[in-house]
Amino acid sequence: MDSVLFMAGERPVMLGEALAAAALAGLVLLLARVVIAMRQGRERREAAAFQRQRSAELELQISRMVQAQNEQSGRLQAMSEAAMSREAEMSRSLNERLDAVTMRLGQSMTDSTKQTTESLGQLQARLAVIDAAQKNITELSGQVVSLQDILSDKQSRGAFGQGRMETIIRDGLPSDAYEFQVTLSNGKRPDCLIRLPNTERAIVIDAKFPLEAFSALEQSHEDAGIREARARIRTDMLKHINDISSKYLLAGETQDMAIMFVPSESIYATLYEAFEDLIQKSYRARVIIVSPNMLMLAVHTMQAVLKDAKMREQAHLIQGEVVRLMDDVHRLRDRVLALQRHFSQANGDIDKILISADKITNRGRKIENVDLAEDGEEVLDAAPAPQRLAGE
Repeated sequence: MDSVLFMAGERPVMLGEALAAAALAGLVLLLARVVIAMRQGRERREAAAFQRQRSAELELQISRMVQAQNEQSGRLQAMSEAAMSREAEMSRSLNERLDAVTMRLGQSMTDSTKQTTESLGQLQARLAVIDAAQKNITELSGQVVSLQDILSDKQSRGAFGQGRMETIIRDGLPSDAYEFQVTLSNGKRPDCLIRLPNTERAIVIDAKFPLEAFSALEQSHEDAGIREARARIRTDMLKHINDISSKYLLAGETQDMAIMFVPSESIYATLYEAFEDLIQKSYRARVIIVSPNMLMLAVHTMQAVLKDAKMREQAHLIQGEVVRLMDDVHRLRDRVLALQRHFSQANGDIDKILISADKITNRGRKIENVDLAEDGEEVLDAAPAPQRLAGE
């Protein structure tokens, strides 16, 4: 036991020491294992406690999550139900609006169709009117062309002016006041003679107007052509004025002036605006140039003169009627006077009737005031007797 086991440097290590050291090392190792085991047990317990705490916390969190999920699910379900309800209501509202829009659209389309049909009918009627107007315009154009053809011929132009003049005369004067195409004592035949009252001298109207020069003036566009047309107008007009003055102004048979009828207002205006010298020469030749409007005015004046003459012719008849009217007035006055006398007599009779009525009234008052005495004697009231009226 005390033998040396080995040398530790210079110091010998005994077997007992070695055994004791080995036992001590084993004991320390055992204690270390026990401590380690205790520590590991404590750690396992702490880990288990932590695990349990963690599990509890996890369970709590899971339960909260489940609760929140349940709440969320309820909310989602409520939202889903609300969404479905809103969707149903919106669908119903959309259906109603679609129905209303469809109805309005149908009504609008019906109204539009009706209005379109009416508009098309009116348009068709207007087109028919336009078509008729177009036909009238076409016919009028043909008539204008024919009128131009008429006016291009001298004889036809004279007939046209004669027709317009005759129309104006017939419309304004009585039939016994005018004559057409009458032969004068010199053998000439004016277009019209107008006979005024209280004179044997007639007014002569000539309707044959020289139109060629005016047509040339209207168609001319150059200065030379215009000057030539103006010179021709002066020559033709002066010749026509002199012809009227020499043919139709007859002493004792026609008036001291004659009328030249121009069947166009535009030509009449051209004469007065551009050919004043011709107008003055016609006045000096005692030839009055008139347009259709001026002839109408002259005819109205002649019509007034004729009416005045007829009134003068009927003056003696009017005077006789006035005398008879005065006789009727005198007769009416006599009858009014007789009626007045009858009224006076009736007033006298009424006065007498009133007097009799007053007497009867007074008699009645007397009878009303009578008092019977006890002995049967009649006693009259001491009232004074009424005054007698005139004529009683």
